[in-house]
Amino acid sequence: MARIVPDDWKSLAATGAAARERETLALLEEALPADYTVYHGVHWTRLNQNFSVFGEADFVIVSPAGRLMIVEQKTGFLRETPKGLVKVYLQTERNVAIALAHTIEGLHRRFTAAFGAGTYFIEELLYCPDHIVKDAAIAGVNPARIVDATRRDRLAAVIRAALPADEPRLACASKIHHFLADELALTPDASALVGQAGTLVTRLAGGLASWARRLEFTPFRLRVIGTAGSGKTQLAVQVMKDAAARGQRPLYVCFNRPLADHIARVAPPEAKVANYHQLCDWIARDAGREPDFRSAQVFEELETRFADTPIGPRWQFDVLIVDEGQDFQQPWVAALERLLRPGAAWWWLEDPLQNLYMREPVALPGWTTLKETTNYRSPRDILDYVRDVVGASVPLAAALASGSPFDGSDISLSVYDEANAAEGSIEATKRAITQALSLGFRKQDIVVLSFRGREGSAMTAQDHLGPHRLRSFTGKYDLFGNPEYREGDVLFESIYRFKGQAAPCVIFTEIDFDAFDERIARKLFVGATRATMKLIVVASQRAARHLHLRDSKQVRDARET
Repeated sequence: MARIVPDDWKSLAATGAAARERETLALLEEALPADYTVYHGVHWTRLNQNFSVFGEADFVIVSPAGRLMIVEQKTGFLRETPKGLVKVYLQTERNVAIALAHTIEGLHRRFTAAFGAGTYFIEELLYCPDHIVKDAAIAGVNPARIVDATRRDRLAAVIRAALPADEPRLACASKIHHFLADELALTPDASALVGQAGTLVTRLAGGLASWARRLEFTPFRLRVIGTAGSGKTQLAVQVMKDAAARGQRPLYVCFNRPLADHIARVAPPEAKVANYHQLCDWIARDAGREPDFRSAQVFEELETRFADTPIGPRWQFDVLIVDEGQDFQQPWVAALERLLRPGAAWWWLEDPLQNLYMREPVALPGWTTLKETTNYRSPRDILDYVRDVVGASVPLAAALASGSPFDGSDISLSVYDEANAAEGSIEATKRAITQALSLGFRKQDIVVLSFRGREGSAMTAQDHLGPHRLRSFTGKYDLFGNPEYREGDVLFESIYRFKGQAAPCVIFTEIDFDAFDERIARKLFVGATRATMKLIVVASQRAARHLHLRDSKQVRDARET
């Protein structure tokens, strides 16, 4: 009997496509010899009936020699067209051959990055047990590698013929098994799942946005203390949409400019969106007081000018939303209050755990407070890690609850020598990017996040990390106060600037400290909770001793011995 990985598939209750895949697993287990291994994604089809852990492939079969076969199973109705065999999904059609080619291309990319070109072999097979292929010549797949309804009893024989058991064993065979078992079987194909994961997490976290908006009291002053991933962003956007639908003027104000730019892209066009200093700039300019962004004290000057500028109806709003309230200062409250029209609603959103500047909480006497401690965004194992490591120094973190449907993201650690911190962290980060790409993440899904501030990072001045171009803030602003960025493929930011945002794959780098204290714990919390699917930690040797993670290289070495 063949070895099936993961091996608990028989206990899974599956319906639809997953049920048919379980039938095939049972067939392969029985018909293939014990030295063949079948990797599958039945676990993930419970989350989405049309999703496979290996992209378009349902199974990856590895021969005793280490040769692979990608098996794409298409059940139900198929249609033969001049452009090839297509699978019909509701109102759309997908070309089977093209989809399979994309899957193989993606796996080639991962394997080349992991093992080197020319060291492995990948075969393909299309299995359509419910359909008889009438014209194999136009199917778009090698006819010898199509097993349709007329040949389904020969599925195992076709596989064994393509993957002979008596071939010489490939040098990378054991590594291939480690790669498939420890990466693909636990983590879904990133490029396929990123959008689906985001949609699912948004739906789960949307509960806060749903019931918080049902609250009614006068005057409306609501302070929402919500942890990372609890749905504060969804709440803010929905409140703005509600206001716009009522014909009201909403204003959203946060602390970080990158977050303001992000919110501006998803907010309704009727909303005004800015970070605090950007708002100060707009109002100062409107009053004829143009700031000098070349001045080192420009932000302090903006705060003073805003507080001193009389506010007319043009700058008054029906709904005011303050986000990242933990970073605001007490004098800003009175300055902002002048922007409220009579009877206006004021929302204040904050997360004390993201208080990296260690500021005292702003006093809001008489406000109603709402607390949410469930994180829907971070995979469960990441939040478990945060609770254990951060919670020891910041008790608030220990009380967080996980609402994410995802687990087993497998936090990775790469260690460098702090004696050569700049070069060591850069080289380790390059390797981390390569690792992320080998897992299937696209460059636009990856964020390199520095534990240091922008000024203290060795990567701030870098245009490239190896072959990867970095998109990063130059530290300069144009005449209108807009930040200027270097062009690149992989975003580089500091945790200070990336608060309030998230990415599928976060490479949290330049983590270096001697003693683990509350401020370090908060920075670790912010960085770790930015990741929605994968977290790769790059830390110095002395910092790694406090992180309670195993070095990825040590893990690989242990597996191969």
